[in-house]
Amino acid sequence: MRTQEARARRRRGGPWGAFALRRLGGILLSFVVLVLVTFLIVPLIPGDPALVIAGEGATEADIERIRERLGLNESLIVQFFSYAADLLRFDLGSSFSTGGPVTAIIAARFPFTAQLALIAIVGILAIAVPAGLAVAVATRGGRNRWLDVGFNAVTGFFYSVPQYVMGTLLVAAFAIGLGWLPSGGAASRSAIMLPLAALMIQPICSVGRVVRREASVVLEQDFIRTARGWRLPQRRTNLRYVLPNVITTTLTLSGLILAAQLGGAIVIENVFNWPGLGQGIVAAILTRDYPTIRGIILVLGLLATLIIVVVDLVLAVIDPRNLGADHDS
Repeated sequence: MRTQEARARRRRGGPWGAFALRRLGGILLSFVVLVLVTFLIVPLIPGDPALVIAGEGATEADIERIRERLGLNESLIVQFFSYAADLLRFDLGSSFSTGGPVTAIIAARFPFTAQLALIAIVGILAIAVPAGLAVAVATRGGRNRWLDVGFNAVTGFFYSVPQYVMGTLLVAAFAIGLGWLPSGGAASRSAIMLPLAALMIQPICSVGRVVRREASVVLEQDFIRTARGWRLPQRRTNLRYVLPNVITTTLTLSGLILAAQLGGAIVIENVFNWPGLGQGIVAAILTRDYPTIRGIILVLGLLATLIIVVVDLVLAVIDPRNLGADHDS
């Protein structure tokens, strides 16, 4: 039976082939669902795009002409197939507000969101992983109880503060109160500091707590006691034996956090007037710009899906047993 199974796997291209097929299928399914949901949900936003474009004083005839030009007078089915046909040509449509291609709007704003999200995830890992590991080592075996309590209290408090509240507090303290940093915009290099801090604080607490918990469990394992018995330097023990055993959980959580950062950026960018996709989608909602709203949501959703797939790929490279984890469960 096992021989037949092995042959079947080889015929399918082995575990990596099955892994690739599952992930590709997941991406396609996620994209199709995202397209359907965004298409159906966006028109539920209160307000008529034609009325927004026409402005005050427009006649019914003017509004109807605009609706016809935008294709809003067509049935929902016709609109959907037209939209799907455009997507197959990698065309996200034209903005209701500017008349220009949605891809150009996204291309102009995406670098700002990418810069914010990527720097944030690097900073989160650079701070949270060493901090969580250090606290786990320092509190091993019930030592330094005060540090354990303090770490949990501080991280628990800051984790509970919503990012938009944290952003507002940072502006009040460091921009308005102390005047050290600009309150918004992207005109100077220092303008990114407050949005970064607002985006990073909550995930740092989350990842730090997970790393501390996982490392505390690993530090009590027999192989760690054996390594100590060999009188190996503590730093070498931590880097060689402890860190690799917490990396799977850390990477998985980091992938989820990075995907979530794309959503969090929508809030933070508007708090700090940062000219990224988050600010773009809010502006599009206010003007009932359906193509731009859909385009930005699709890009963010697809990026979030790809991030999760990349994390799964890295985990599979680190430990090939992860190749069949979701298949065997």
